Amino acid sequence: MTRQKTEVEAKAKAEMETKLNSGSCNCTGLRKATRRISQLYDQALAPSGMKITQRAILAQINRSKSTNVGLLADALVMDAGALAHTLKPLERGGLIAVEVNPDDRRHRLISLTELGRAKLAETNALWAQAEKNFESAFGRTEAQSLRTLVQFLISDDFAAGFEKSITVSVPK
Repeated sequence: MTRQKTEVEAKAKAEMETKLNSGSCNCTGLRKATRRISQLYDQALAPSGMKITQRAILAQINRSKSTNVGLLADALVMDAGALAHTLKPLERGGLIAVEVNPDDRRHRLISLTELGRAKLAETNALWAQAEKNFESAFGRTEAQSLRTLVQFLISDDFAAGFEKSITVSVPK
């Protein structure tokens, strides 16, 4: 390998590291922001003993009434396997019921138990306060704009546009 090629590769690597560290990588920036916001919401929900992920799952099940892992995963934009793993403690804790679907025995129906509905209700005030804290720190107008952007980012239209633009080329 020539010295010139080594220097070019080193410069390219340094530029990439600078990009990743400076916040210009969309994915890294979004993942960092998501982790930070999740940490803050987890702190807000701590008195209930629940994490924001668990509350989001209970809230989605409540909206869906009775659902299965695949539909729930789609609604939460989660991997079905990861969701199934996350459901286990909720089931063990008696917050959700998982039963065989009588119409299709290959699928399991997931529903909130009375305890699950009570736990969700318990977290509502804590979650609402976290929402107020977010808007206070971020700004009401900015929060609304962010929610609009996030809805687009999780949409099938965005995913289709992103996937359409992917080129199959491996950098050398």
